[in-house]
Amino acid sequence: MDIVTATRLLSKTFEIGPEQEADPLPIDAHGLIGDGLTCALVRVDGAIDWLCMPRFDSPSVFGAVVDEARGGRMQIVPKKRPFVSRQKYEPETNVLETLFEIPGQGAVRITDFMPWVDDDRASFHEVHRRIEGVSGEVELEIVFDPRFDYGRSAPQMVKSPHGVVARHGDDSLCLAVDAPVAATMADRPEGGVRFDATVRPGEHQWVVISWGGPDVAPLARYRGWEMLRATRKAWRGWTTSNFTYEGPWRHHVMRSALVLKLLQYAPTGAMVAAPTTSLPEWIGGERNWDYRYAWTRDAAMSVRSMNRIGFGLEAREFFHFVRDVLDIMDHVPVMTTIDGAPVPSETVLEHLDGYAGSRPVRIGNGARTQTQLDCSGYLLDAAHVYEHAGASLTLRVWRHLVDAVDQTCARWTEPDHGIWEPRRPPRHNVHTKLMSWVTLDRALTIAPLFGGTAKEAQWRKVRDEIKYAIMSQGTTSDQKIYRPTLNDDSDGEVDAALLVMNRYGFTEPGDPRNLATIRHIREHLSDRGFMRRYDARDGVPGHEGAFVLCGFWLAEALAHEGAVQEALDVFQRHLDATNHLGLLAEEVDPTNLGGLGNFPQAFSHLGLIDAATTLDRALEH
Repeated sequence: MDIVTATRLLSKTFEIGPEQEADPLPIDAHGLIGDGLTCALVRVDGAIDWLCMPRFDSPSVFGAVVDEARGGRMQIVPKKRPFVSRQKYEPETNVLETLFEIPGQGAVRITDFMPWVDDDRASFHEVHRRIEGVSGEVELEIVFDPRFDYGRSAPQMVKSPHGVVARHGDDSLCLAVDAPVAATMADRPEGGVRFDATVRPGEHQWVVISWGGPDVAPLARYRGWEMLRATRKAWRGWTTSNFTYEGPWRHHVMRSALVLKLLQYAPTGAMVAAPTTSLPEWIGGERNWDYRYAWTRDAAMSVRSMNRIGFGLEAREFFHFVRDVLDIMDHVPVMTTIDGAPVPSETVLEHLDGYAGSRPVRIGNGARTQTQLDCSGYLLDAAHVYEHAGASLTLRVWRHLVDAVDQTCARWTEPDHGIWEPRRPPRHNVHTKLMSWVTLDRALTIAPLFGGTAKEAQWRKVRDEIKYAIMSQGTTSDQKIYRPTLNDDSDGEVDAALLVMNRYGFTEPGDPRNLATIRHIREHLSDRGFMRRYDARDGVPGHEGAFVLCGFWLAEALAHEGAVQEALDVFQRHLDATNHLGLLAEEVDPTNLGGLGNFPQAFSHLGLIDAATTLDRALEH
């Protein structure tokens, strides 16, 4: 289908116009569904335009979000245009509803979900789409156009009385439909097949996509109603049995928790940074990266966030994953695949145009070989939070953490690439030195739980040396504010990562240098109430949007310093940037609040949780 136009309205509806060559739907004009193994993006016009099967980092089978013509998609859409679309989640679940209202014709509701029962061994590898007539008689078109291997291969389409099977080598993707709908199947000149369906009030039809089957089974065998009931029950059981947050932003915090759960790979406990690749950080730019891997930093930060709202089991699964990775590796990795293997080399998919022409589309990640010495700090802080939330680290995990602490002692004086992964030579990043200090500080807190260690005296010495280095060399020449690096290379640069100086207890509330640093960062990086990451050359051309996590960091920093009203204003500004479902991209365009970068982003949602819980405590006091 040609690209359609859409207008985001204040009521969070989308107006889908006639097919025409125009701008694509916004990056954040999607909902997300998943099963603990992978996720699918469901666009507001009924298209599944991103799905990797059978797991997050598998090649895409639907990838229209990065190339409308070549990527492939599965879509259920009204034949008549224009129509209005609304999306919402069923309460406390990741079951998504899309309502189409077609003027002069009627309305129809699509319920999308991937069967999920909080048991990775179930491995359904299915997407269920229930079509429900709400009013009138609505004519729909169903498009099934998979493209295997990131759109590099058009499959062989094998038709049957129950639907169609797309085959590519040993892989297959089945589409099962009702028999009367199957009888309308027709080839599409642009690829794939199409079906016609008509639905009346009270009628229900089902469409099921399944991975890896030898053939398409009769629709009833996929047990759609039972899968829907089981999935609803499992999601509501997960939220109600764990969720402890009762603050004023309960809806947003719960939705963030549900997103983070979707991004956790159930078989290992790893968490992907985002389920997508190469959605641009600026339209037409080339800051497009593959985030379908497990960053140690991101996942450790999610432990802190999820523990604060009651989800200790997810933290436990992460520590099991870390244990298994460190059993194999002799260092804390920057990132791994979701099963703990090395991340593939970065490759450009030259045949794809990218979202809205934003080339290149990349798979793999070049930052996998970077030196990022801050990772151990996030890992030890997560362990500290995990223990204080009432859980218990195992001796096996503690031994790995001791190795990480020893490596920090040996390497903290080295330069590194740091949290933002610039494509430039390593530097002595103050944020990394801070997290090295956190490594030692948290280790000294945890060590007594395991009977202490003879290394504690050395750890205290190194912790004090790091703090002295930051205080004496990590400040401007007048020593009024912290600067990005320990040397003069960063004079004139600004780094939003320094907003976390008070988050980890390195500074006390009211510290004049930290207060001045917060003011300095706001003055230079603020953009219409949002925050850019830094003001520095990073070795990558092009612009980017405001970084959502940095805005939540600012809200936290202000709350820690007692500026609660300012913190509330910043926090609310960022809640305004959530999409119609409460989802957040990695970045935001400050001019129109549109999402930029990979979507949805774990960083952004864990930032929301942390800021909300911090503000709660500040308001109580």
